[in-house]
Amino acid sequence: MKFSNLKLTTPYLELDSPFYTKVEPTPLKRPFLISASQDAAELLGIDEDISLDEKLVAIVNGEEKLEGSETFAMCYSGHQFGHFAGRLGDGRAINLGKVNGWNLQVKGAGLTEYSRQGDGRAVLRSSIREYLMSEAMHGLGIATSRALALIGSDTDVPRERWEKGQ
Repeated sequence: MKFSNLKLTTPYLELDSPFYTKVEPTPLKRPFLISASQDAAELLGIDEDISLDEKLVAIVNGEEKLEGSETFAMCYSGHQFGHFAGRLGDGRAINLGKVNGWNLQVKGAGLTEYSRQGDGRAVLRSSIREYLMSEAMHGLGIATSRALALIGSDTDVPRERWEKGQ
């Protein structure tokens, strides 16, 4: 099966509406594939070379949706900076849905209600670090989230300096 043929479900949206906000990803300019993990793809039931799927970048970039996908950002509570914060949430991650017990989300996908003063984006240097660490931890037998694909783009993102967005 190809990645672009996956059918997702969104059981999280069966919760009451205070637990999420429906939001669409904001696509990056001129996205391109940097890397794809075939091992992670196999967890989803993908048995073809994921890097050859012509729709992979468009889906990860938020330009196209997988069947059954309803995109949303999760809302949650927790402690932040030593104080209880009653309404936190995904400030740069947008959930696509669920397949084979795995939740799919895109990070750096743009603004959500929970982005606060951020821009909802991710920069390439930190995304590469996350991607490599998730694969390394998995290789060491440590349970972790997995990264399916890493894309780059021509979108500039302001941090300490201007950097390429992912």
